[in-house]
Amino acid sequence: MTDSHTHLYGEEFSEGGVPAVERALAAGVNRMILPCIDPTSVGPMLALHTRFPENTSIALALHPTEVREDWRERLEEIRRGFGDAALCAIGETGIDLYWDRTYRGQQKEAFAFHLELAREMSLPVIIHCREALDDTLEVIETHGSRHGALPPLIFHSFTGSPDDVERIRRTADAWFGINGVVTFKNAGGLREAVGVIGLDRLLVETDSPYLAPVPKRGKRNESAFLPHILHKVAELCGVPPVEAERVTDANAAKLFK
Repeated sequence: MTDSHTHLYGEEFSEGGVPAVERALAAGVNRMILPCIDPTSVGPMLALHTRFPENTSIALALHPTEVREDWRERLEEIRRGFGDAALCAIGETGIDLYWDRTYRGQQKEAFAFHLELAREMSLPVIIHCREALDDTLEVIETHGSRHGALPPLIFHSFTGSPDDVERIRRTADAWFGINGVVTFKNAGGLREAVGVIGLDRLLVETDSPYLAPVPKRGKRNESAFLPHILHKVAELCGVPPVEAERVTDANAAKLFK
């Protein structure tokens, strides 16, 4: 299994996330994608990746909630910190208007910059979109019209409706990361969306330490809980879990190389 989005390097995990990775491996999760948040993420990410180079991959970005007037300087600090480390993606980037709209313009600028960086580096983009689908699609559409072909786009932690899926697909040829929310009782719209998306465009993720799936809801999330998400996705797609695992692993391998 591939956890396509997990922050096991975070301060929520002891010993730099090493025991959490070991628990994930024991649970059958043998590949974990580690997205960046801000400059303080770089050291812990690289340390965990160095410890588990065959099981983790790293992505570079400044998270939209960390974007301020000085976002260019902070992103450059992140890039210097990574040095020549091999990257699997640009992420997580995007637009988040849930907490604060103060830096809405800067978030849009930063997102466009990340899209161009991904295009230049031939890497996929891990997109964080919260209460900002209109702005996110506007930036994607504008970038595509100016620069031609878009990099592969992954809407991580997707919790939208079938209508949202169709809106995204009218703008871009996207993939969708499904996490523990799909196991919640009130996730009817998302469950319908999974069927509309189809298994060939799905990734599974934990987004740990957040959004632990049922039956772990209320606990700190971690990659070892991914099988609960995969089994729900398999059920919604009408396939055995082993088939859902095979296809989502293949999707991740294609995107993240």
